[in-house]
Amino acid sequence: MGKETKFCQSCGMTLTDDVLGTNADGSKNEEYCIYCYKDGAFTGDFTMEEMAEFCTQFVDEYNKNTGQNLTREEYKQQLLQYYPSLKRWQLPAEELPHATSPLKQQLIDEINALGIKDMPRVENLFVLQGSFVNMAYPVNGNMVKLLDDNASYWGTQIEKGEGRCFGIACDEHYILVSEYGIDGTDAELVIMKKR
Repeated sequence: MGKETKFCQSCGMTLTDDVLGTNADGSKNEEYCIYCYKDGAFTGDFTMEEMAEFCTQFVDEYNKNTGQNLTREEYKQQLLQYYPSLKRWQLPAEELPHATSPLKQQLIDEINALGIKDMPRVENLFVLQGSFVNMAYPVNGNMVKLLDDNASYWGTQIEKGEGRCFGIACDEHYILVSEYGIDGTDAELVIMKKR
């Protein structure tokens, strides 16, 4: 008999060993994925509506995996019907564990202290899969990727204007800030700083 399929009790993604969240002591959490739950706390203070909105950016991947062809809005409606069955959304709002990773707030402060020209203040970071944010940058005439596809990073994307964005990815060792076109083209490394 095969193992039963488990789903993240926050965002609904399939839980496999490589995406399990982590408890405060570093052990694996069997109920939540690493994108929702890291170091014993939720990674984002979302309402159910905000979580559904955040997850619509992955609709293409969902469609590819399920053979469906949903729009972002249709996917959001489907998520909003599904979420009330998940543990996180059955808790009263005041009982939800808050997103209080000390590392996250520290990273936000360090990024803002860099004083990068034209970059708006960073207010929030999310846990992102390395393969999702690992872009190739021109370094000494070669295209080089600086992150690990299989690791998870605290990160976010901030619109700069004129069709450009800042991308941020960091962990306990490095802070990486890049700039690129809206669709991820023409990526340039702004700064990579050892912590």
